[in-house]
Amino acid sequence: MAKLVDVGSVGAFFESLGDPRHTRNRKHLLGDIIVIAVCGILGGCSGPTAIHRWSTLQKEWLQQYLSLPNGLPSRDCIRRLLMVLKPEAFQQCFHQWTEAVFPVSPDGKRRLVAIDGKTCRGSHDTAKSLGAMHIVSAWASEEGISLGQVATEEKSNEITAIPELLKQIDLSNAIVTIDAMGCQKAIVEQIVKARGEYVIAVKDNQPKLAAEIAEIFREAIQTDLEEIDYHHSEVRDSGHGRSDIRSYYLVKIPADFALRKEWPSIRALGYSLRETRHDDGRMTMEIRYYISSRFMSGKRFGEAVREHWGIESMHWVLDVNFREDDCRTRERTLGNNLSWLRRYAVGLLKGHPIKDSFSGKMVRCGISTQFLTEVLLNQGV
Repeated sequence: MAKLVDVGSVGAFFESLGDPRHTRNRKHLLGDIIVIAVCGILGGCSGPTAIHRWSTLQKEWLQQYLSLPNGLPSRDCIRRLLMVLKPEAFQQCFHQWTEAVFPVSPDGKRRLVAIDGKTCRGSHDTAKSLGAMHIVSAWASEEGISLGQVATEEKSNEITAIPELLKQIDLSNAIVTIDAMGCQKAIVEQIVKARGEYVIAVKDNQPKLAAEIAEIFREAIQTDLEEIDYHHSEVRDSGHGRSDIRSYYLVKIPADFALRKEWPSIRALGYSLRETRHDDGRMTMEIRYYISSRFMSGKRFGEAVREHWGIESMHWVLDVNFREDDCRTRERTLGNNLSWLRRYAVGLLKGHPIKDSFSGKMVRCGISTQFLTEVLLNQGV
């Protein structure tokens, strides 16, 4: 069950965070600045200038909960702090906040953790020969909570960023889902060594593995799966001018699996088939293959595949509602920390049960301190 906290106590989650500022520059408490930054981002602020502008409009409310020994921090104060806070340590404090505010699911299922990357297109700096910053993040798919992120200079660096991100997350009760770029031997073994499980897409970046899985399913389908141990589930839905049938098959790895030595942690192979009938009469099919470290139920395998795309929805919210691609922040640490605040804000906003869009909830946070309080503390009714 979630603990009851007030707005002021949110700053306590950051007491373990080392203050990187010189002592002579500590006119404002670190926790106060972070709470103001989080509140501003929830209200749609794009950066330090807008956050400071919001805080001046809500000064009386903030004074009820924060110490503010020297008044409100300036735009430059907020900016300087977010430029020097180490992103990994900063994110770890939010994990404590998550544990205090968000109740743990009682169903005993492993948490689905989706990992994917997103490029912040406006962050390139031609003068310094810097490309756009690429963020690889982890998203608790079913709960809608950000768990961590790592910034890189290029999308191609996702393969090196994923292992760094995995080190920051407790995988002991997780099923990690990654698209085909993360289908790497070192990555799957790292997940297993951390006592986690995985469902990872397979494409032509692993040609031998993809060809072997395709052949196994081709032979299995020819015999109607009669000679193979498998689990199956099916989901049907319709809307937006089409109807979909999604079929999921997970087969236990065959005894004669040719790549067993190269991929020792694989326990099952997955196959998903999406058949779409469009209102204009067209029919389309899409097939995807997966590897898994556990021979789980067909239902859970299907959930892992479908829920992975929740992180893509989060990326869409960042671009459409927070306009992250339009953000021109080029200082890397500042951009990384602002990007994290946005991702965490998506989870907080998603958690409020009111029937409204993300943009609608952000507007409410900007004008109603009561609604903002409910979002911060996950206390909406």
